[in-house]
Amino acid sequence: MSASHTSKNGASSTPESPDPRATTTSAGAGGVRIAPRWRVVDIVVASVVAVAVGVIFWLWSAGYAGIAIITAIFPPLAGLYGGGWLIAGVIGALVIRKPGAALYCELLAAVVEALLGSHFGLTVLLSGLLQGLGAELVFAVFLYRKFNLPIALLAGAMSGVGMGILDNLGYNAEWEIAWKIVYLIFGAISGALIAGLLSWLAVRGLAKTGALANLGSRRAAVEPAF
Repeated sequence: MSASHTSKNGASSTPESPDPRATTTSAGAGGVRIAPRWRVVDIVVASVVAVAVGVIFWLWSAGYAGIAIITAIFPPLAGLYGGGWLIAGVIGALVIRKPGAALYCELLAAVVEALLGSHFGLTVLLSGLLQGLGAELVFAVFLYRKFNLPIALLAGAMSGVGMGILDNLGYNAEWEIAWKIVYLIFGAISGALIAGLLSWLAVRGLAKTGALANLGSRRAAVEPAF
């Protein structure tokens, strides 16, 4: 997908027949203005990303038992593992760059995890909803115009906060408040680093290959980090 432009011979798209590729325009320092309407390619790519990450969620859940010894020593440490369940929302928003992308991808990934048989059961759907909302809120605050590294880190952190709040109300309900606060902080840190940083780096890498050529993130590899 390329930005709106006028051809070399002077022809340009008319209001009655808009260039389907014209979905982004410059919006100042490091910002990108994104057309809010989802196209078929956006839905397809978002779905593929979400399904792929859903499989990662399932594998991540299976690996949770492997850190049981560490978390038994200090249970709030489990929050540092949580970032793996927050990837879909952040990477989905960074790739699609449309309102609702973070929520859609995180929730669909949770559905895939549930269908594959997560030992967390259907609670993963509620987790996907709150985690997706956490990331979505950050992109919405910046009007879906900024997708740089700080925004990705903040989106991952907020998704981690959503995870922490839900888990503290459920799985960690009997913990003392200090442990709940530490778990929440660890969840935000894990979200920022695993879901935020790694997703941002992954999207830049994909953009370099040309795989995102039809999306608003096609220039991600050359966009400033800050």
